[in-house]
Amino acid sequence: MSIDRVVFVFAGIVVLIGTLLGWLVNPWWLLLPLFVGANMLQAAFTGLCPLAMLLKRLGVKPGAAF
Repeated sequence: MSIDRVVFVFAGIVVLIGTLLGWLVNPWWLLLPLFVGANMLQAAFTGLCPLAMLLKRLGVKPGAAF
């Protein structure tokens, strides 16, 4: 898998988990998907994604976006 796909999979999992926890446990958990969405928005404009930079250092195959 390329870095792009790993980032999207990770973001999707975190959003789903945060939404589920916000629904079942406590509404404050909804801040987690909000943070992920804000990070994806800033990455779209700046090209800087902390997870993508970490994955690149770990040797994951590069993709088109990051």
